[in-house]
Amino acid sequence: MAHLTIAEKLVEAETALHELLTGTSARVVVDQNGERVEYTAANAPRLRAYIEELKRTLSAPNLGSNGPLRAVF
Repeated sequence: MAHLTIAEKLVEAETALHELLTGTSARVVVDQNGERVEYTAANAPRLRAYIEELKRTLSAPNLGSNGPLRAVF
């Protein structure tokens, strides 16, 4: 199984939502926990929530990347 980056997962999820909303197909997406989820029009809100979660993950600062935190007085 190939490991996708968060950005790749976001692209897949957004594509799945587009296809779902345009009636192209019901889509299957594997979420961050490795759970396989099939989306239909009835659960499009769950797919939107997953997309928002991925976006938050991408925009979150990586606190450990710049060394230790310092207290500023």
